Amino acid sequence: MNGSPHPSPAADPGSTQPYDADAKASWFGTGSTRHSQQDDQWSRVGLGGWEGQPPVDLPPEPLEGMVAPAAIQRTYRIFLSARVALALALVALLLGTYLFGSPPPPWLFATAGLYLVATLAARLARLPWIDRALQQGHLRLRHLVPTAGVDFAVFALVHALSGNNVNSQALLVLPVLTVAALSPRILALGAAALATLILLGSAWFQVETREALPNLLTQAGLTGMGLFIMAILANELAQRLADEERSARGSLELARQQAELNGLMIEEMSEGVMVIDRRGKVRAANPAARRLIAAQGLGPQAPFKLRGVPAWQGLVQAIEQALNHASLGDSGQDVRLTFDDRQERDIRVRTRFTRSRQRRSEDLCVVLLEDLRTVRARQRQDKLAAMGRMSAGIAHEIRNPLAAIAQANSLLAEDLGDPTQQHLARMVADNVQRVNRIIDDILVVAPGVRPPAPVIDPIERVVAIANDWRSTHRLSVGDDGLLDIDTSGCRPAAGHAPIRVRFEPEHLQRIITNLLDNALRHQSGEPGAIQLHLSWMPGLDPQGQLMVSVASDGEPITAETERALFEPFFSTRSRGTGLGLYICRELCERHGAVIDYRLHPHPVRHRNEFYISMPIEASSAGA
Repeated sequence: MNGSPHPSPAADPGSTQPYDADAKASWFGTGSTRHSQQDDQWSRVGLGGWEGQPPVDLPPEPLEGMVAPAAIQRTYRIFLSARVALALALVALLLGTYLFGSPPPPWLFATAGLYLVATLAARLARLPWIDRALQQGHLRLRHLVPTAGVDFAVFALVHALSGNNVNSQALLVLPVLTVAALSPRILALGAAALATLILLGSAWFQVETREALPNLLTQAGLTGMGLFIMAILANELAQRLADEERSARGSLELARQQAELNGLMIEEMSEGVMVIDRRGKVRAANPAARRLIAAQGLGPQAPFKLRGVPAWQGLVQAIEQALNHASLGDSGQDVRLTFDDRQERDIRVRTRFTRSRQRRSEDLCVVLLEDLRTVRARQRQDKLAAMGRMSAGIAHEIRNPLAAIAQANSLLAEDLGDPTQQHLARMVADNVQRVNRIIDDILVVAPGVRPPAPVIDPIERVVAIANDWRSTHRLSVGDDGLLDIDTSGCRPAAGHAPIRVRFEPEHLQRIITNLLDNALRHQSGEPGAIQLHLSWMPGLDPQGQLMVSVASDGEPITAETERALFEPFFSTRSRGTGLGLYICRELCERHGAVIDYRLHPHPVRHRNEFYISMPIEASSAGA
């Protein structure tokens, strides 16, 4: 290893020609910028030096004067076809002269026929050793014998035996071009030299008088000089073709990598992204956008029509308004989607256009969608971030004097004999405990580094929590009980491991207990009024997600209450702390889960539903 990002190409086994790095310079001294350009491209995108990304293996670089493997195969086939065309032209020319009363010599007829058979055989035959050389991107001397070697032999024979009657010098152009375009520089010069020697030798043997020799040699020398220039130019053009094709392949790979990175980032975005044309056709949509425009699960995959669906009418109107008024796209619009099951979802729509807004027509626009609840929650989170840290410090300061008050009240209660005074002491003790619970709740959600949660069986744990809760509240079990537990939706299939999640058991118990307590306070009292349902749901990951929902058949929650459900210190009870659902959301987010509320339409019995989506451990999804 020499530390170079571009390894030197391996020498051909059948060649003694060493690889010379200096030979890579251009014929005309312009130099080759292949290394620097490609290194700059890859370094700009960060591939090969980006933390966590493996280096990109570029295709092997061809030797100087040779095109890349894909182009050399096409060029080789073109020259084979040109040889066949030239052979057919020779045979047709000889047949024409024969028909016009000037029969050519028999040996010339036989040579042209044999050459036609040889070119057809070379064009139709597939020689494995030549195919391997083409895949490596270079042809050596032994690879050119069946093609250029045969051409030199045939054309030299024709030129030597035809004498001055037939001007066959132009035939040598084809083998010289073949070698110059498909071989290294030394072979290109050798082919031009061989053609020049053939011309000089023919001139020497064809001379009839000594006076004509200088003229013939001069003509042969000038033709050979032209062949040398042609070989140099053809080899230079072949080198430029190799550089351009390699640069194009590198740019294509760079574009492919960039497209994959962009697609991965868009797929993982929590914000919905859609690309829509003026006809209302969605060209592309990431999973977040498909989730926002569907009542449950994911919406249709792109492409699909946005117009014609009643639930998306508000979204279509918002996009049309943004097309007509560019300022609306910057500020965003709030749109309410009403689905067929009467569910409603408020989303914020922002648009960006692919062309300048000074144009009167826009072909495509990028629509950014975001759940309005998420926007408001983020705003609340920003406001509460500093308050949370301050509250944690205040809670620690309150705990010490609160403990002193509780102890002093306990000592006073021992000496009190008046029932009224004892009642007042108990009131003090009860309120001390209430304040202490509020402090505990605040400290639970206070920021801090915590150890990773263990992997648990969620089905067994949730069922055990529900049974303990039912026993605590002395609820009956069976068809007449208030609580109905359903785990049929997440039973593991045959050959699959049981479902496992990473969650702190105490935190899971606190969340489920809080949801069950809320459902108990808002239920009708009839059998099966509370429903605890566990089911497997598809997700972005192959293993999917576990859905745990607690639903009740009480009065539906109003829209005003729903907007503030997960806000801290919001409660509909006079003695409630307002931290129950807020703590549930914080604990869920700590473990990568999501808790939310949805209101089902009127025909459904359990209209109020709180559900938790938690990721499943990858090890539990395998066989």
